[in-house]
Amino acid sequence: MALWRRSHPARWAAVEQSAALKPPRSRDGLQAQPDDPEAFARQVETVWACSLAAPQRFEAEGIPTGSVDERTGIQARERIAPTPPRKPGPVEHREFESTRQGTPCRLGHFEVTTGPVIAPTVPRRRTEADVATPIAGTVALDPESGGIVVADHLRTHTSESWVREVAKACAIPTDLGTNGQSGVLKSVATRKALLTDESHRIRVGSVPKHTSWRNQIEIWFRILVRRVIQRGNFTSTKDLREKMLSFIDYFNRALAKPLKWTFTGRALNVESRGGEAE
Repeated sequence: MALWRRSHPARWAAVEQSAALKPPRSRDGLQAQPDDPEAFARQVETVWACSLAAPQRFEAEGIPTGSVDERTGIQARERIAPTPPRKPGPVEHREFESTRQGTPCRLGHFEVTTGPVIAPTVPRRRTEADVATPIAGTVALDPESGGIVVADHLRTHTSESWVREVAKACAIPTDLGTNGQSGVLKSVATRKALLTDESHRIRVGSVPKHTSWRNQIEIWFRILVRRVIQRGNFTSTKDLREKMLSFIDYFNRALAKPLKWTFTGRALNVESRGGEAE
């Protein structure tokens, strides 16, 4: 090969150039189409600033920042043939065909400033009460200090359960009213106003619709997928639940640390859904 390269430099250069060519890459995604682009940009800026200031806020005031979301429909896949023991050198061959053993949910609460996953739960279904656990988890970090919870635009993140948890933690004396009828609980707008009120000790920050990738918990979910789910073999939803919780326990003890948050606050409007990055 070396002799041919020296004898045919021009042809070798052409080979190197062709090898460097790459096909165009693409990624499927959801396009955010806000009715008010200026309000959209302000909301993006607010969430970015909140995440960026989290370490200084925790150090100066002891206020933790949590990033929460849910990952639904996680497949407990049992492969129909076992994966052979891994050996140095050869590519590992895993059985492609599998039997589905159920689909639990994963409720995530990533503590941005120090890196652990707080109060991990893997329920069978995602109920309103289950989704409210991150608020209680944030309060439990330090019952006397404040706390910020960053969540996506899902309506369960402005639910009655979230409002009641925040009202209880902040000792808000206001009559909350009746869900969907009166008072603070009358509508999504009134519930969101209470949850995002910056005067409250516990408050919620919301990323715009179709931009959940701006929430740091999404990065941690990818770690969970790579380390546990992608290569896993699960005999039941209980087996999947135990392996995820076991990994979270190991992660908190050995790997937990703040993520290097490189988002700059620019109002990008694409939520990626897998595939190769552009």
